[in-house]
Amino acid sequence: MNLLPADTYIVKNATILNNESRLVLIKLYQPIIGTVAINLYFTLWSNLDASQIISTEYTHHNLMAEMRIKLEDILEAREKLEAIGLLKTYLKKGSINNYIYELYSPLEPSEFFDNPILATTLVSNIGKAEYEKALNIFKVPSIDIKEYTDISASFMNTFEVTSDFEVSDAKNVRKIKNVDLVVDENIDLNGMLGLIPSEILNHRSITKDTKSLIYKLAYIYNLDEEELSELIRNSVNERKIIDKNLLRSNCHNYYTFEHQNMTPSLIYKKQPEYLRRQVGDGTRKSKQIYTFETTSPYDFLTGKNKGIKPSKRDLLLVEDLMVDYDLPPGVVNVLIDYVLRINDNKLTKNFVLTIANQWKRSNIKTVEEAMAICKKENKNKSKNRTIKKEEKPNWFDKKFEENVATSDDIAALEASLKDL
Repeated sequence: MNLLPADTYIVKNATILNNESRLVLIKLYQPIIGTVAINLYFTLWSNLDASQIISTEYTHHNLMAEMRIKLEDILEAREKLEAIGLLKTYLKKGSINNYIYELYSPLEPSEFFDNPILATTLVSNIGKAEYEKALNIFKVPSIDIKEYTDISASFMNTFEVTSDFEVSDAKNVRKIKNVDLVVDENIDLNGMLGLIPSEILNHRSITKDTKSLIYKLAYIYNLDEEELSELIRNSVNERKIIDKNLLRSNCHNYYTFEHQNMTPSLIYKKQPEYLRRQVGDGTRKSKQIYTFETTSPYDFLTGKNKGIKPSKRDLLLVEDLMVDYDLPPGVVNVLIDYVLRINDNKLTKNFVLTIANQWKRSNIKTVEEAMAICKKENKNKSKNRTIKKEEKPNWFDKKFEENVATSDDIAALEASLKDL
């Protein structure tokens, strides 16, 4: 269905939004879905009426004018909001299509960091150091209250309860509502769980939340049914119930063991939105930047190999660059391209890591910064080669005086040769 500027929309608030929601959206969601998607969310939020429940009718032309972006950018941003659980979209077709955009709250910080997909994606996009900073923003400070006594008043001692009237039904009162992430269910979970004997697992204890977690873990760690079955068996406690924390830990440990302590799926990530160049001018440089930013290191290496899958050694090197050196995917692509060009198409590990260490110290985060430092290094090398070429030996091109030997000199030389 094509989205047109004349199509109308109204915004419905399905939740309760507050300042805490803004902080979570900016610090946790924005690095994943980008500034345009977050701006769309805030713009739709601003369209609500004074009661923060529903908006009047707008056209998408109004939205384009207010955000100063193209309609296709709005559609892409909307899909990101839908995919991450912040928005639901409803459509009524007609000569002019009518949309309802239903806003949902971001997850509570504790739920966000507890979500294996969101947490892994965030650390992949911003690196471990920035991830720890984000985590600390939402941590509750620890205060030792061992020497204190709880003297809080109780409800019964403070209020008098009467029963003069009947309490109304409160089922439609607004509350904070979230939408869970929708993950492709590529495994037959019910069939797989059915093969685990009831002596090991209490099948009635498997809740919807447990199944959702299993699907997410299978997705983020790329697990098949056989691997999952074994991991689930090892995560069942003495009450025959799946221990969710133990299952998460077992999946993580299994993956890191199989992949030499590497974080999952990093080589398939692309440059995060907030580190991308926002405007391109159609030049060759802009197109090159766009390629670096929108291609994962895995696909970039595959392209460099003429379509052949990268070797395990090269993939481990790329993961090192992204995990140990905190280089974003687009920057890794620039580094790969640079080294292959100056090193006879060879990714020599020590050579690559030496450059990566320099870039880490220089805090290189964007593709443009990486390209600029490559250009600077290449210029310095060219300059050094020129200087070395001009530094000739002190005897080079020097003219010496020519003295002609006399007959006595020749006789003395012949006598010396006879002695030898």
